[in-house]
Amino acid sequence: MAINYTKHLKVSLKGHSELNEKWVQDRIAEDPAILGLGDLILKDKERVQQGAGRLDLLFQDPESNIRYEVEVQLGKTDESHIIRTIEYWDIERKRYPQYDHIAVLVAEDITSRFLNIISLFNGFIPLMAIQLNVIQVQSQVALIFTTVLDQRIGLAYDDEEAQEATDRNYWEKKGTKATVALADELLAILKLVDNELELKYNKFYIGLAKGSKAYNFVILRPKKQAIRVELKLQKSEEIEGKLEAADFDILEYDSRDRRYRIRLAKGIISKEQDLLKELFELSYKEFSGDTSG
Repeated sequence: MAINYTKHLKVSLKGHSELNEKWVQDRIAEDPAILGLGDLILKDKERVQQGAGRLDLLFQDPESNIRYEVEVQLGKTDESHIIRTIEYWDIERKRYPQYDHIAVLVAEDITSRFLNIISLFNGFIPLMAIQLNVIQVQSQVALIFTTVLDQRIGLAYDDEEAQEATDRNYWEKKGTKATVALADELLAILKLVDNELELKYNKFYIGLAKGSKAYNFVILRPKKQAIRVELKLQKSEEIEGKLEAADFDILEYDSRDRRYRIRLAKGIISKEQDLLKELFELSYKEFSGDTSG
């Protein structure tokens, strides 16, 4: 089938007669994936903040403890929206400290002044800025979201000082004894790659350590029914083919941290032991050549 070129128009929503901020919020709420933050779940819209207005959108990542407080602004970023975004983030993180919280400002024009102001926070606030572009082709419009600032600090796997140490009991309550036992099964395979590896219990994941040094080429997150395994590997068709051929529950690739994510239930680990060992070896070699995380 022939592909034809058609010209498009860039549309500004600020002051648009039909498309307004609520319309944008509804589109994001219907399909949160368009933000580019993964397969998020909508927790609330127009969430009332006592004495501080309403939070446009609240999302949660179902595979982690991360919540996103999203504020939508048409036109250029301004001081009031910056303050509002941070204020809503602060209220939510204090109200629900069991989650990680990330402030997200979506605007049509992320100005250099905004970026300069954010730089003053020096990385102390986990904040993202996403630019919204609207294009029109004949009678249809499309929304394009582009991340221009990502300060999701305190979530990196290699930042051990930012991670609060826990213990096995913490994870047995967070997951179950059975799913934490799956971490032991995986460690037995990992020890075939490097016998010095041990589990290291952190607040947000179970990592690996070799002596006193973090070795997080693989991290584990026990859940209630299964365990999530995240392997640091460059994305490739060869690896994807191996994963798809196995009896794995494959999750979305984490392009930010270059990790494959799979969910393993009881019985799968022993069944796929050879493949897991192969993947662990590949990840170990890649990590050893790039110990950034």
